[in-house]
Amino acid sequence: MTTNRTFTMLKPDSIEKGNIGAILEKINAAGFRIVAMKLTQMTENDAKAFYAVHNERPFFGELVEYMTRGPIVAAILEKSNAVDDFRALIGATNPEDAAEGTIRKLFAASISENAVHGSDSDENAAIEGAFHFSGREMF
Repeated sequence: MTTNRTFTMLKPDSIEKGNIGAILEKINAAGFRIVAMKLTQMTENDAKAFYAVHNERPFFGELVEYMTRGPIVAAILEKSNAVDDFRALIGATNPEDAAEGTIRKLFAASISENAVHGSDSDENAAIEGAFHFSGREMF
C-alpha cells in the first residue's frame, strides 16, 4: 500500500546544534507539508521500543543512550511518494556517503549521530507515526 505520508524525527544532535529551523526549511522547500509535529523527549523505554528491531545489534545500547540524551522533533510529512522522496532528501545513513545537499550531508556529524530519521517503507511510516502520535488517525 502506497501512502502520501511518512514519518520523520529530528534527532537529539539536530536539536542540540540548533538545526531545527534549517532542517524544517529543507523539508518545506522539497515540497513536503507538515501535518503533525511535536517536540518531545524519548524515555529509555520509548527508545528501546521504537528501535526494537535493532535490539540484537552491538550498537543498540549506544543508540538508546543517544536517542534519550535530549529532545527530538517528531513529525508526519505529506507529499506524493512521501517515503521515497524523503529518503532521497535525507541521504545515506553515513553522512560521508550522502549526496551533496541532503540533510545528512549538511547536518549529520557521523553515522551514529546522523541528524534525522526517515521511515524506510509505507508500513514503517504508519507504525512509527502511530508510535509518536497515538490516538490520531495519521495514515
